[in-house]
Amino acid sequence: MNYGRRNILLTSASVAGWMGLGLDTFAQERPVVSSGAMRLISIGGALTEIIYLLKADAELVGVDTTSIYPTAATRLPNVGYARGLSAEGILALRPTQLVATAEAGPPIVLKQMIDAGIPLSILPSGHQLIDVIDRVRIIGRLVHKTDAAQALVSRLLLEWKNTQERIANSILNSARVLFILSQNPNQLMVGGEKTSAAAMIAYAGARNAISGFGGFKPLTPEAVIAANPDVLLLTDQGMKAIGGISGVLRLPGIKQTRAGKEQKVVSLEAMYLLGFGPRMPLAVAELNLLLQQAMA
Repeated sequence: MNYGRRNILLTSASVAGWMGLGLDTFAQERPVVSSGAMRLISIGGALTEIIYLLKADAELVGVDTTSIYPTAATRLPNVGYARGLSAEGILALRPTQLVATAEAGPPIVLKQMIDAGIPLSILPSGHQLIDVIDRVRIIGRLVHKTDAAQALVSRLLLEWKNTQERIANSILNSARVLFILSQNPNQLMVGGEKTSAAAMIAYAGARNAISGFGGFKPLTPEAVIAANPDVLLLTDQGMKAIGGISGVLRLPGIKQTRAGKEQKVVSLEAMYLLGFGPRMPLAVAELNLLLQQAMA
């Protein structure tokens, strides 16, 4: 099976179009030509993890706020939140290459980077193993580490095989899991269909307690009660923001659900759980284990 895709190098015209009509319509695939030492900025924690695993971190001069793993990445200059980038902060680092996920923005800032002559590679988004492998191979070519990228792909495939075997031998009895994103104690923001959270829940052998809408959306207390999840899933950061399990149980409608009554709450670090980076097979295995323990 061919998992490879060429990276996407956006031109000024394509970004301008993207601002109005969508990325896919205007993306142009072209090889990235590099001369001299690269000054690379990574916008996306999963991409930064890949760069470190490929031992190309010497090229990095900056990262975004989601780049918290490995710890060394947090010591690099930070260009801000991936969706709210500042042109001044990026340009100050004199980059020769930007690599980002499709969630990066705002588009006007990315257009400014293109207008300034800085190559921008937007990597494909997606919540499947093939998407992780795509990102590894694309970055491998970008930083001239194709052999290291292929070795990492082989490792990921082996880890995924082991994870799938473990999940096949586990019993979750169709556990219904509700992912809670909200850090606002007065409003419950949950993960619907076609989200990274929904993909992780399914990969771990459970079912998303929410259906009928996509993306992350607020849910009324009545809808939470009707969903009646067996387990509540949060990020570690979300748990901390609302005061731990006691804070989760105070969220609207939660105490009236099976998960709330039995205090079945699990969490994982945000990028580990939702980032779909190179730790994704291990994160799926760990989520499966946590869900099994919660359901025991």
